[in-house]
Amino acid sequence: MAESFRVDVVSPESVVWSCDAELVTARTTEGDLGIMAGHEATMAALATGSAEIHAGNEKITVAVHGGFLQIYRNQVTLLSDRAEIVEGD
Repeated sequence: MAESFRVDVVSPESVVWSCDAELVTARTTEGDLGIMAGHEATMAALATGSAEIHAGNEKITVAVHGGFLQIYRNQVTLLSDRAEIVEGD
């Protein structure tokens, strides 16, 4: 089993999703980024689109409308003006 890390999806109103995950994929303005435990510290601008969070046997898809992604000390934060969980994934 892959090592996990903390993931927080945050909008100005609230924490949209928070969990431990093994993989996050997100679209940045520079291209797609895959994140696993131990990833180097990174700050990137999020492109409008979706991010996928793989937590155990669950895959959570989050629609983000721009914002920022921060990776620091085995924690990933997706900060977006509008972020919402996509149902039926």
